[in-house]
Amino acid sequence: MSRVNRRQFLKFAAAGTVLFPTANTLTGCAGCRRPNIIFFIADDMLPEMFNFLPEGRGKNLTPNLDRLAREGTIMMNQYVASPVCTPSRYNCLTGRYASRARNESFLQRTRREKGQTVIQWNSFITERDSTLPKILQANGYTTGMVGKNHVIHVNNYYQFPDYNADPKAPKIAAKLRENSENLQAAVKQAGFDYAERLYHNNPNFIGLADVAVQNLDWITEGGLLFIESNRNTPFFLYFATTVPHQPNEPERSWNANPLVTAQGILESPPEGMPPRETIARRIKKAGLEGTGRENLLWLDDALGALLDKLCELNLDNDTLLFFFNDHGQHDKGTLYQGGVRTPSVVWKKGGFECGEVSTTRVSNVDFAPTILDYTNSRYDPNMFDGTSFRSVLQGRSKIIHDRLYFELGYSRGLLMGDWKYIALRYPDYAENRTFSERKQVLDAYNRGREFRNMKIVNRDPSKPYSHLEIIPGGGHAEHESYGKRPGYFDSDQLYNISEDPGETNNLAQDPTYQTKLTEMQQALDEMTDDLPGAFKI
Repeated sequence: MSRVNRRQFLKFAAAGTVLFPTANTLTGCAGCRRPNIIFFIADDMLPEMFNFLPEGRGKNLTPNLDRLAREGTIMMNQYVASPVCTPSRYNCLTGRYASRARNESFLQRTRREKGQTVIQWNSFITERDSTLPKILQANGYTTGMVGKNHVIHVNNYYQFPDYNADPKAPKIAAKLRENSENLQAAVKQAGFDYAERLYHNNPNFIGLADVAVQNLDWITEGGLLFIESNRNTPFFLYFATTVPHQPNEPERSWNANPLVTAQGILESPPEGMPPRETIARRIKKAGLEGTGRENLLWLDDALGALLDKLCELNLDNDTLLFFFNDHGQHDKGTLYQGGVRTPSVVWKKGGFECGEVSTTRVSNVDFAPTILDYTNSRYDPNMFDGTSFRSVLQGRSKIIHDRLYFELGYSRGLLMGDWKYIALRYPDYAENRTFSERKQVLDAYNRGREFRNMKIVNRDPSKPYSHLEIIPGGGHAEHESYGKRPGYFDSDQLYNISEDPGETNNLAQDPTYQTKLTEMQQALDEMTDDLPGAFKI
């Protein structure tokens, strides 16, 4: 498909037009049961939290995740196109880059930036968009979503003016219920038949201090009910945890009141998970007391509950499970390897032909076409920016991309072979702000965090911007990565990740590598030219 035709096709797809090809694109065997799909997406896991990675080996009590890794395939070179939670979820649920978002706030921001798309927590799915669950619905699947949203636009979501209001007060409780109903309606319009136990955002941003806690038991119960109710029909379950993302204090996470939810206060605690009071005991028995791994065990218990339910209903032979962490954490808010690379696991009983580990480079925009391939669904692969990696799992291919594209905030990146190029471009108005204007921006950002009793990371207006936000000193999300690389503030960055995996030696100004720099710039320019918005290389 030509670039012009592809752009036109994706325009139609973004507007909700789903085109299906003729039957010759179908895969799978005639008469076989179509597999159930569980897409389990965790929130802000560190490499140290995976026992199958050198950084985490033996540091975690995660028997169920360990089982997935042992029985399935670890996608060791799993990448994320946009490494913060909203665009990453957009990538997964649409199979497209977040710069293709068409929600009005995203388009307004693009116009304000004189045509440059800025990918942050702003690329929302609307009812007009074509999504993976919509296509699965059209192909006979029942679809469900539980847990963290933070990607589907919700109309009329009430913002509480008093963060410390009592959620039990009748008027406040009514507003919580109203928000929950509006959230459920939006999720269903995005293609989900079942929308329950939802967090619109991270707990701190629900709007009330007393319900700003994690409740994974509540989320998991919703997932188990969905599986039980759809045991006789092929289903797709999008299971999105809110952990191990903050808040992670015990009293606001694994040891919080189990009656407290994003929707309000329950009358009885959820069922289906091991008792919370056993978490600390099991951690201590494993010799991990004091390591802060309780939330991770809690997450693993949720995964185990899903696996147990599949076994109980004799569905384990008919289900594929994708375990994906939404982005890398060590370089969160950047396009460095620690931000865009985060291994995933794909599991089915009996494993895959490719073996326990695959080193093929895949992107999270590849999940949607891969799932559609495995579900024997009718779809046109040209509607996605991603590519199915079913052939990789089946051992028939080892390469599906000759390059990987990344976009976030004011940066764009490309990985080709051993070479990584990152371009950082701020708008003129941000570069030319006076000290007083910079202070106004920073003060406004900090007031929002103070309102929610959240940590302040910078009060100095003279500090440079981050890659993600034009806030002096950067925001909280990218604080741990801000300025940590020698070339962090350079507008053009070139790295050989084979020789320099830590991306500490920027070769962009080295005369020896000017030919390679030009090649990478031209390749990135071709990528951005095929996407909405203007980005000057």
